[in-house]
Amino acid sequence: MTIKDQWKRALARLAARGAGHDGATAPRRTMALPSVLAPYAISGRPLPRPTPVNLRRFSETPLVRRAINLIKDRIAAMDWQVRLKRDHDAGQVAWADKRLRLLRRSLEFPNPADSFRVLLEQVIEDALVGGFGAVEMELTGDPAKPFELWPVDGASIRIDPKWDGRPESIRYAQATGLAGAGALVPLEDRQLLYLRMNPRSYTPWGLGPLEVAFETVTAFLSAHRFAGKLASNSVVQYALWLNETTPAQHERLIRWWQDEIEGTGRVPLLSTEQKPEVLRFAQGTDADLRLNWQQFLIRMVGNAFSLPPVLLGLEQDVNRSTAESLLDEAFHSAIVPLARLVAEHFTRDLFAKRLGWPEFEFVFNDLDATDEMQEVQMQTALLQAGVLTVNEVRAMRGLAPMQTAADNQ
Repeated sequence: MTIKDQWKRALARLAARGAGHDGATAPRRTMALPSVLAPYAISGRPLPRPTPVNLRRFSETPLVRRAINLIKDRIAAMDWQVRLKRDHDAGQVAWADKRLRLLRRSLEFPNPADSFRVLLEQVIEDALVGGFGAVEMELTGDPAKPFELWPVDGASIRIDPKWDGRPESIRYAQATGLAGAGALVPLEDRQLLYLRMNPRSYTPWGLGPLEVAFETVTAFLSAHRFAGKLASNSVVQYALWLNETTPAQHERLIRWWQDEIEGTGRVPLLSTEQKPEVLRFAQGTDADLRLNWQQFLIRMVGNAFSLPPVLLGLEQDVNRSTAESLLDEAFHSAIVPLARLVAEHFTRDLFAKRLGWPEFEFVFNDLDATDEMQEVQMQTALLQAGVLTVNEVRAMRGLAPMQTAADNQ
């Protein structure tokens, strides 16, 4: 069976499901992604992602790796929690405490091979490099561990533009690279968490920071290679020109210079009828290395990742007061948006769609305040004013509620 036949059968199943539509979702009248469908003339077929080979090759260079690790490691190292949403009460949700413990334990051990941090790092890496991050979500049927999560190469995911909006409908497919029936693995919308950075209406794919900085990274690598070759060039930038010397005198001068002067640090003495002329081949200064141009390119890479240049190694014109403001700006412009995007996907795709538990949410505890003392002072003031209770503050910090005397009895 060919790939085309597989997708025809999948679309036929979608049409059969649509025949028994229960009215829960209104049919769409506008066309999805017209600017993508029109030039390629694709109808009802999965749309391939552009080849990310160059992006992943550039992600291994020191400058880009520094930018990616600053964002990825900061989010992956954050403390997190699973809690009830604000509009739900633990007394109104059956087995709330038990489900919270199940979700926490299942996320800490998402699959037999990875921890949650390892899983999260892979998703964030793909999101920063290509604008895609994918996680397969499968139900286990085990009450003690209701689901398992598996990282998926986001570049291998194909998106069906004819998706009808149902969670149980096939929306994605993974291109495995195999021939025959296993070339595509169809996935329902509720089976895949697909994270897009900078989503747009005219394309099904996101836009990663490295895609934005692609041309800048190319220019930086070219300038860096040129400067490296120039700096490592062992050819002397000066030469002596002795006028009116015979070939024998010329050879004798070369041997004398190599044997007696070169590498010894002695002062050479030349006795000639005319003063030797010094020929200068190049200036040999930092201007030849194009350092200012390289610094400008580093700033452009920092702009693409929403990071200040000081975090990428440029420390000029930075003092303690400006450094603190730049670090705070980097946290709110680069860390917080991506962390909230990841948390929203876990809340919506995993808890609500896959498990059917929309009353729970996934949150990072370190996003609201970057200064620990400022956060403690704020929570203490709210406690003294009676705005929050002790258990509410403990929940904000990811701690279990305090046991009262009535609970002990």
